[in-house]
Amino acid sequence: MSIEKIYQEMKAKLSDVVPDVELRIKAELAYEINKLKKEKNAVILGHNYMEPALFHSIPDYVGDSLGLSRIAAEAEQDIIVFCGVRFMAETAKILNPEKAVLLPAKEAGCSLAASITAEDVRALRKQFPGVPVVTYVNTYADVKAETDICCTSSNAAAVVDSLDSDTVIFLPDEYLARNVAQETGKHIIFPTLTGVEADTTIDAQLIGWNGRCEVHEQFTTQDIADIRAQYPDVVILAHPECSPEVVEASDFSGSTSAMIRHVEETTAPRYLLLTECAMGDNIAAANPEKEMLRLCRVRCPHMNEITLEDTLASLQKEQYVIEVPEEIRVKAAQAVERMIAIG
Repeated sequence: MSIEKIYQEMKAKLSDVVPDVELRIKAELAYEINKLKKEKNAVILGHNYMEPALFHSIPDYVGDSLGLSRIAAEAEQDIIVFCGVRFMAETAKILNPEKAVLLPAKEAGCSLAASITAEDVRALRKQFPGVPVVTYVNTYADVKAETDICCTSSNAAAVVDSLDSDTVIFLPDEYLARNVAQETGKHIIFPTLTGVEADTTIDAQLIGWNGRCEVHEQFTTQDIADIRAQYPDVVILAHPECSPEVVEASDFSGSTSAMIRHVEETTAPRYLLLTECAMGDNIAAANPEKEMLRLCRVRCPHMNEITLEDTLASLQKEQYVIEVPEEIRVKAAQAVERMIAIG
């Protein structure tokens, strides 16, 4: 596809989001990336939180963590370029170790993944012996290796129910854990690592952790009240990493892919997404006939590290290669594959 054709396609979708002069520059970068990925037999995976010019130009596949994990596991190309954050690229390497996995940024971390360590999980296991551990996929490989099964925001409740256990350790997202507790009817506690014991008087419970997404924790019920006062007919969609109060005050809660499907399949007058703001732009670009309101105060600083410029450099130099020690990879793979099996 020529530079001009890429530019025209991007302009048709993004003219209200990205300035024209920037679109022309981005189109040139996208052309070079698309040409190079064919030469190097690479596949590009783009998370829903990628900035619009990247999201709508170079990925071979886009989606949420669960969907992209499935694709990464089956990728046949020599190189997997993961336009997301580090834990996502690690998951691709865990599932497809024979492939070279590139992350187009040196860091691209995650506040949620950084909130817990493998040592923390081992300490919790010692404190609650025999209790199965569910770990959100938004964690690093060494944490996954210490757990029984991973989950995503789309299948968290199903994963917890699949364990058929009265007590489950659910890590590390506090708000996702609280939302799962409400959905599954479990009592939840948040112990410290200094000796707080499980409440044995409760038949079923979750043991949580105080990690949070630095983006989703900023949405409030006051935000929702203010928007509804101005737009009474708005449909509000919240990511499960938002607080339970925000989720309760919203009309729909689900993973990024679930929110996309909800917008595509319903006919509300207007929509508001309480999630990372680039995704709202991406959905608006894909659904031009639908009115998307903006409440975009926070762009994830980690997702924002992934740019077209850095993606091109990553492919050119084959830099920022993701490596996972084999002992950790094998154990983490078991937890991730169990998650994928549940779907």
